[in-house]
Amino acid sequence: MPSARWIPLESNPEVLNSWANKAGLVASQAQFEDVYGLDPELLGMVSRPVNAVVLLFPITDRLENKRKQEDAEFNKPGSTPVDPTIFFIKQTISNACGTIGLLHALINSNVTIKPESPLAKFIDLCQEKTPEQRAQALETTPLFADIHAEAAQGGQSAVPRNLDTDLHFTCFVQAPPFDQREETGSPARRLIELDGRRAGPLDRGPSDDLLMDVAKFVKEEYIAQSSSMNFSMMALGPGV
Repeated sequence: MPSARWIPLESNPEVLNSWANKAGLVASQAQFEDVYGLDPELLGMVSRPVNAVVLLFPITDRLENKRKQEDAEFNKPGSTPVDPTIFFIKQTISNACGTIGLLHALINSNVTIKPESPLAKFIDLCQEKTPEQRAQALETTPLFADIHAEAAQGGQSAVPRNLDTDLHFTCFVQAPPFDQREETGSPARRLIELDGRRAGPLDRGPSDDLLMDVAKFVKEEYIAQSSSMNFSMMALGPGV
């Protein structure tokens, strides 16, 4: 069970960029922006290249059942292994899914992190740790709790008195195939979903265009499984 509870992060670029910049992201290199829709015309408005995509979605019974089925199959014979260089952290702090999603997006992207920043220190601290040990490190380090609280209180909505929420962040990045490092040419990459509530990183299939592939997956596997319209997506792209 989660041992602590944070204020939920609001899903908008101002909040995510506030968190990321205070944590050590170099703003001139990368920032988050809204993805206004999943149709090709709206996806075409997003700045390229996209390094990561963060999705806020409503937790439903159908999605929870699907999560439990996938977690039960995780690492069984025949499952697709994920590149071992992917940084994954378990979520053990209630409402910390926004920070977990940001850590997954920034640490697994080709972005510039300021030396000696909270992000740089956390990466060094967690380099050789398991996902569970990284979760414990997040619980015990003061590096991000204040940054998360400041970002959460800086949103457009008032901080809720009831911290229970049925909304959750997940993150998508690209990675090389597990059995094929980039030796020659540009081998097809894989779409990887990173969600701290899951058993581990999930391979979602080949990926030539991260944003387009995430949009297709979200349409088929998230929106089609929910009657809610309470979805929000942001892309980590070129800086300002």
